[in-house]
Amino acid sequence: MNKLIPPLLFLICFVSMIGLTMALPQLSFIPTPWNYLGFFLMILGLAFVRKIQQLFKTENTEIHTFKTPKKLITTDLFRFSRNPIYLGFFLALLGWAVVLGNAAAFDGAFLFFVIVHFWYIPFEENKMETEFGQDYLVYKRKVRRWL
Repeated sequence: MNKLIPPLLFLICFVSMIGLTMALPQLSFIPTPWNYLGFFLMILGLAFVRKIQQLFKTENTEIHTFKTPKKLITTDLFRFSRNPIYLGFFLALLGWAVVLGNAAAFDGAFLFFVIVHFWYIPFEENKMETEFGQDYLVYKRKVRRWL
């Protein structure tokens, strides 16, 4: 499964949400124009992702889930969440579900959350503990996993 990097999982969930909405149109419940409020969440979430991508580039550390990180970053959005990229992707998917206005679309966001929470994050936390030891454990006690 290490070939399924988080951006690809995000894309799979994003597209599957369209399919679920088309397959189950009777589950639509957010009418236009209220569904357009979802764009706010999408933009916010993708802004989180972009901001952290830039931070990783500036700090010259590894962003790829399955590669070894070079530096422990605890500043910026990492002061509030240990996983701001995953949080950003999740917010974007929630926003997309609102835009689609269909209850079934929320399943895609939920699937992303479950996979990230129970597979990617534990994998990365183990790697961070191995790489940064006590510094990471102190950070982990101070900052929550999501928010």
